[in-house]
Amino acid sequence: MSMQQPTVASGQAAFRLAPNPGPMSLEGTNSYVLRAEGSEHAVIVDPGPDDAGHLAALAAESVELILITHRHPDHTEGIDTLHRLTGAPVRAALPEHCRGGEVLLDGEEIHAAGLRLRVLETPGHTSDSLCFLLPDDGANGSMLTGDTILGRGTTVLDAPDGTLGDYLSSLDKLEAGPDALVLPAHGPVLESLHGIVREYRAHRHERLAQIRAALAQIRSRSGQEPTIAQVTEAVYADVDPLVRRAAEISVAAQLHYLKESEAS
Repeated sequence: MSMQQPTVASGQAAFRLAPNPGPMSLEGTNSYVLRAEGSEHAVIVDPGPDDAGHLAALAAESVELILITHRHPDHTEGIDTLHRLTGAPVRAALPEHCRGGEVLLDGEEIHAAGLRLRVLETPGHTSDSLCFLLPDDGANGSMLTGDTILGRGTTVLDAPDGTLGDYLSSLDKLEAGPDALVLPAHGPVLESLHGIVREYRAHRHERLAQIRAALAQIRSRSGQEPTIAQVTEAVYADVDPLVRRAAEISVAAQLHYLKESEAS
């Protein structure tokens, strides 16, 4: 049975969309297949869920190396199956996700499948979140952003592991580099890393202003310290019930940020 070809994202990157659509994963997880022109081998970024058909298609790519952007199961469930099928080492920020490979380090340059990849620590969505820069992919390179930047919508801060302070610093770090093509783990490819970083930063500051206003209003009305649920209801009143819990987690991260800012 022939397998559908992966979707081309850039000169050095294509992806296979995993069959795990949902409110948090959008159409599904983009498992990236990276290789230089003419290379027989490939680097896989994020195996995705433990789905037999999806992982068999990835394994057919003559995999030399497997990289992980962060710990969430829609990115990591397929690690063991893909490692078994290919024998390729798995490298990640956390040792529990590595298989036959070392932990990835910030600023490290990887050479595999004829490519250069640069590792960037970008915590905030989770504490172990990484991005990968392909500096030779087109005029400004391309950046695999995992869930740090999505192709549509905004990123959940998985508090208490993910923090807003870390996330804002990671946005600054991404903007300090090249204005690369954005290759997200969910949603479509985006043309300008700098443009989307500025949009994300503005959105975060807008949300902080809304949360400050909600805190003041609830305190004035009730005379009590607002709960996370009350703030979420005030700021995310129109949120889909399916992602209400994610909104509450993001509110918790923003309240923690505000508390730390007031204390400093």
